[in-house]
Parts: sequence; structure tokens; C-alpha cells
Amino acid sequence: MLSLSTGQGREKDKLVMGSNRIAEGIVAGIREISPDREAGGVEPFADTLARHGLSLVRDRVHTLQVNTGYLCDLRCRHCHLEAGPGRQEIMSRKTMEAIVAFAGRHPVQAIDITGGAPELVPGLPFLIEGLAPLAPRLMLRTNLSAVSGAEWESLLALCVAQRVVLVASFPSTNPSQADAQRGAGVTEAAVAVLKKLNDAGYGMEGTGLELDLVSNPVGAILPMPQDSAERKFRHDLQRKWGIVFNHLYTFANVPLGRFRAWLLRTGNYERYMKTLTDAFNPSAVEGLMCRTLLSVSWDGFLYDCDFNLAAGRPAAGLRIHVSDIPELPPPGAPIAIGDYCYACTAGSGFT
Repeated sequence: MLSLSTGQGREKDKLVMGSNRIAEGIVAGIREISPDREAGGVEPFADTLARHGLSLVRDRVHTLQVNTGYLCDLRCRHCHLEAGPGRQEIMSRKTMEAIVAFAGRHPVQAIDITGGAPELVPGLPFLIEGLAPLAPRLMLRTNLSAVSGAEWESLLALCVAQRVVLVASFPSTNPSQADAQRGAGVTEAAVAVLKKLNDAGYGMEGTGLELDLVSNPVGAILPMPQDSAERKFRHDLQRKWGIVFNHLYTFANVPLGRFRAWLLRTGNYERYMKTLTDAFNPSAVEGLMCRTLLSVSWDGFLYDCDFNLAAGRPAAGLRIHVSDIPELPPPGAPIAIGDYCYACTAGSGFT
């Protein structure tokens, strides 16, 4: 149950009643979330699930995802959050404290720190140090360009000490393609950082320091199969730059945020949505990450996944703060869906 502070009387009763109301909302799944019907000619995702005799509901939560905010040094074309320079939405120390307390009350197997660029958020070391003892696996997303110099060296030393898994965005081994997505010169900077990570032991056999890469397609296309993509990346990075890594994950771009705006501006939205729906894989639904993940936004509110956060669709249809939740959403609780969910069920899926 929710651990209350030392408040007394009416204030305590108010908190308890609020917590009970939240619990009832999560357990009962009392509010239906209407699917997104914007894409003309596209069967609503909910209807596609029903046609295949499927539903999208929660399994047991084993991953806590923490979105530290939308501040980023890049303005990547595929970003579903529209993260970039100048964004003011960043996680406060108070929210970090609430998340650490929550993770202590409700243990999970993995914690995933993401953004934006988490490296730019003041207090990130506090968050890492607070969360590292609370889960067997702590992951930190990085775009390999947000910080440099002494600040980067300090963060790297902390990650090594806490055995943090680094998950780095690296869209393509072709610099011109990658720079087209992320900005001129970004690939060169990323390669330099990857070399430093290898020097620190990340990605190297026998060190226990895991370095994973994430690749999104450059444009309105589906990613190549993950196994073949990993072989290509492993070969190209070793041959071109002498870089090694542990795993590569390929994901389809989700039609939200900046990527959706680009699709609409270039007249590719309808075609891309058809590409996603044509690639719908009913076998991918069972393993979708949203079934076992709980996402916390930069201001501490709960979502089923980072994409529902971008779409403004909170968990259970209720605006629940991480400091108020008395228990994890139980198996069978409904998950908010929209037509953008097709990106997670295309091919092998977003698992």
C-alpha cells in the first residue's frame, strides 16, 4: 500500500481516499480509451485486434521506464516526443525522489531511464545512484552526443561503477543516412563516443558492461529484420571503426510527434500507415512491451508506454502520480491504444 507521510487528520484521510480511488480505477479499468481514427482508410487498431480475436491487456509489470524529459541537443526527424533544444520539460529532483521511493516499494526486474537526452537533466547521477540498487538491470538511453568533456567522463565513471546498461541510438552505419535523420556531423561524434565506451570496457567480452544499440529507419519505411541488421551493424562497425557492441534492436518509427508532422508535411502519412497495417503481426501482440512496462513521465505521471505518453493517453485513463499509486497495475488491466500502435505490431514487433 501507499506509504503516507506524517500528515494527520483530514489531510491523511484525503490522501487515503485518493489512493483508494486510484486503485479502484486501475484494478477495474473503468474508463475506456477511444482509439485514434485519424488515418483515412486504416482499420482502427482496436478493430484489428478484435478481428483476430485479440485484446491488449497487461501482464505482470517487470519494467519501470522513466522519461526524464524532452530536453535534447538533437532534433531527430523520427522523434515521437518532439524532443529538442530549448524544451523546458525536465524531471525535477522532487519527482526523482518520488520515483526512487516508488521503485523501492514496488520492485521490478528492470528500470529504463530515457528522454529526450537524460544526460542533460540535472540530477541524473542522483537518479542513477538511487535506482541502481533497486533492480537487477538498470538501463540508460543515450544519443552519444549530449554531453562531452569532464561531464561525460564523470557520468561514464558512474555508469561503470553502477554497472548501468547503456542503450545508444545509432540509426545507420552509413554516416550520410544517419546524419540525415539526426543532424550533420552527429555520426562522427557518436563514433568517437562509442570508441571511448569500448575503451572503458563497454561492449567488450568478459567485462559485464553491456552496450546495446538501437536503430530506427531513416524515412517512412520498415526496419530490416533484426537478426540481419545486427550482423550488418556488427560487421560494418568493426570494419570501419573497430567498434564492438552486445546487441542491436531495430524498431519501426512511431507516427507521433515530429515524425508524424514530417509524414504529413511530405504527404507520406497515409502510405506509411498502410505499410504498418499491412505488416500487422498478430503473434507480436502477446510480447508487446506495454504489457509488462509502466512508464513515468518527466513530471511523475503514469502511462502504459512512452508512445502513450507522447499521445497524452495516461494509464487506465486516469492522471495518476507516481507518489500516489498504492500498487502496480494488475494483470488484465486495460492498455490505452491508438492507430500508432500498428508501429509496435509490424513485423517482429516492439518487444
